[in-house]
Amino acid sequence: MALASDSQGPATPEAEARCFHCGLEVPVGACYPVTFEGREEPTCCPGCQAVASAIIERGLGAYYHHRDAPPADTGSPLIPDELRELELFDHPGVQQQFVAPAGAEGDRREAALMLEGITCAACVWLNERHVQALPGVESFRVNYSTHRAQAVWDPERIALSDILKAIRDIGYHAHPYDPGTREQAIARERGLALRRIAVAALGMMQVMMLAVALWLGAEDTEHEDLLQFMRWVAAALTTPVVLYSAIPFYQSAWRDLRHRQLGMDVPVSLAIIVTYLASLYAVILGTGEHVYFESVVMFVFFLLTSRYLELIARQHASHAIDRLDRLVPAIANRLDAAGRVEAVPVGELVPGDRVRVRPGETMPTDGVVCEGESTVNRALLTGEPEPHAVRIGDPVTGGTVNVDGPLAIEVQRVGAETTLAAIQRLLDRAQTEKPRMARIAEAGTGWFVGAVLVLTALAGLVWYAWIDPTRALWVMVAMLVATCPCALALATPVALTATTGALSRLGLLVTRGSALETLPRVDMVCLDKTGTLTVGMPRLVAQSELQPAPEGADWLNWAAALEAHSEHPLARALVAPAKSSTVVASEVRNLPGRGLVGHIEGHRVAIGGSSMLPQRGTPSPEPPLGYPLATPVWLVVDDQPVALFWLADTPRPGARNVIADLQRRGLRVVLLTGDRPQAAQAFAAEMGIAEAEGGLTPEGKLAYVHARQAEGRVVLMAGEGINDAPVLAGADVSLAMGGGTQLAQNQADLVLLSDRLEHLPQALDQARHTRRVIRQNIAWAIGYNLVALPVAAAGLLTPWLAALGMSLSSLLVVGNALRLRPGRDVMDTGAESSVPSGEAVRDPASRPPPV
Repeated sequence: MALASDSQGPATPEAEARCFHCGLEVPVGACYPVTFEGREEPTCCPGCQAVASAIIERGLGAYYHHRDAPPADTGSPLIPDELRELELFDHPGVQQQFVAPAGAEGDRREAALMLEGITCAACVWLNERHVQALPGVESFRVNYSTHRAQAVWDPERIALSDILKAIRDIGYHAHPYDPGTREQAIARERGLALRRIAVAALGMMQVMMLAVALWLGAEDTEHEDLLQFMRWVAAALTTPVVLYSAIPFYQSAWRDLRHRQLGMDVPVSLAIIVTYLASLYAVILGTGEHVYFESVVMFVFFLLTSRYLELIARQHASHAIDRLDRLVPAIANRLDAAGRVEAVPVGELVPGDRVRVRPGETMPTDGVVCEGESTVNRALLTGEPEPHAVRIGDPVTGGTVNVDGPLAIEVQRVGAETTLAAIQRLLDRAQTEKPRMARIAEAGTGWFVGAVLVLTALAGLVWYAWIDPTRALWVMVAMLVATCPCALALATPVALTATTGALSRLGLLVTRGSALETLPRVDMVCLDKTGTLTVGMPRLVAQSELQPAPEGADWLNWAAALEAHSEHPLARALVAPAKSSTVVASEVRNLPGRGLVGHIEGHRVAIGGSSMLPQRGTPSPEPPLGYPLATPVWLVVDDQPVALFWLADTPRPGARNVIADLQRRGLRVVLLTGDRPQAAQAFAAEMGIAEAEGGLTPEGKLAYVHARQAEGRVVLMAGEGINDAPVLAGADVSLAMGGGTQLAQNQADLVLLSDRLEHLPQALDQARHTRRVIRQNIAWAIGYNLVALPVAAAGLLTPWLAALGMSLSSLLVVGNALRLRPGRDVMDTGAESSVPSGEAVRDPASRPPPV
């Protein structure tokens, strides 16, 4: 297979080379290089250079790694047109990096896309409606704040390239979400926006100076020729602003009108065009009245500046989410069969490869430690700053940081199958699923614009017929400008993006946007026991020697030597705390349901429950204090019990305080578990839970939650196992533990990656704060328009002042939403909390940079 790495550099007269794109020989003297993954590659002609550059710039460089052969060898086309370029996205090798299975049976495909050209909520609505109408598309949701789209489709009915072509057909550009490509797109967007602002600013300064002279000399009839000349100069200076700086408004408005929609840029474009043409007409006629070029340039400048600041604010709001995309390095150190290190792009790794990770480096992908011991910092994924010890056989996650010693990792999952990619898909789903308030705001934008246009026309008619015909046009312009619903469209999405980022800082992923709307109304919390309130893995809590061990020996090491031959969770609980020793067990046999037997140093050794004791009827010992549900494990040597080990699944640290914290907030807390009712009651009493339901099947848990919902309760359910999936799907809000099963996480609205329950009360407070901020934003946006509309209709607003008011209104909404960003204290002042806000974020490296 001919890969990009086969090329050695740009063509030179002294050395012939193959074209990086088409595979033909590069003519002597030709030099058309392209830069790919940090190195220059030769192409044979400007055409191949242009196509290869386009493929690389659009984040499709994986094409050159996964194609079977260069086009010159296969006779296939050189992708000369746009359609062929889009078809690259259907290549399995390209899709490996960003497409993942979706649906219960994995028969659907899911991908995160980046949309360019989104300027308002109407753009989001148009894209969603257009794409979801395509046969084979299951869902298509766009996040206005981040411009990311989440697409789910049936590959048997529609190809990804068809979806991208449909998006391009309505005037937008979509490509796979890639951190590097996104940064380039943002840089291009910001650079273009700044250039448009610069032109508008220069025009505004010059036109305003001329306007001052025109105002002061309005009564000077002796210099009318000079005044007319200055009007023509103002018109000339305004023209670049109207024809260049205001282009984004026209493009957005035209897209909306082509699809029979009324977006917020429709009245904006009308206001700009009408004011400019009316002023130009007045100049042509030679009249000094009704020349408002300064209003045009000020309006364009204010609106462009406002949207640029909104762009910056949206990027800051999504910073905590976007950081996940930057965790994985671009280059990995792959080990070959001889142990030599080779630097390769992470996209080239396949399961089974081995990679070297030095101290301080980031894990390039998911895998298992096959050599070395170290500690791993998982703070950026889980919010936990304490390093986690790993050794041979332990799994590691891409994006975490190796702290102490060098490690060799065997790659298990790559591309869209990694844990980090799965987390990002959950975040994408949360960002693109809209709460009811956001859907109402989006749906109402078109109706609001339509109503404004009708009222504007009526007001203009009244002014023209009964008040002052000369001012009718400018009253209409002021109404169009002042009532642009930008603030209403921004009220919800920026707040949701900011709060999702704040919670992700704590290791709490919001996987469905609707959860933040329901969470503040929760009045009942149902908790599973194993893996939720407890650690989920038994550990050694006490031990006692019944017979003295031989000199230099330790009964725990003997027990661990036997249990090393078992995969049972109880076995791992004894192996983990054992000290390193040379004790080896031989002839080990597993007695199902009982334990293990074998030989150590010539002795017959057995380990297990009371059934392994030589004498039946031995009274059950009392469990250690504080562990009423601990399990006894006997070590028997030569038919004599020599040691007793107590194993227990211990409560999570701080779980009791969290339950008390929830109860202080007025929430009803209930324990739902499959354990025996007596054991459930004992554990509930230990944790301070007044209600406990034991012996429940998965159906029983779901029936209990449905019964409480029928009583009018809003129920939050927290669990982690496969058996919890039905009740997680049936609860009003569901939370899955990060260490739980994938099925439980897929059904949950929230995923607690940090496994720290103290973040649950913080999530409740953050959701309540978010609801308040969204309501404040919507109230302000509606209130502003209700005041601005009659004021403008009364002729009390000039167009430029209306533009300033509208821009400030949008910025106020965005600024209010940014109060939800990570690092802010959102704990309710009226409720005590055992956990200070942001306690988990103790690592300065994991904090967001200052704005």
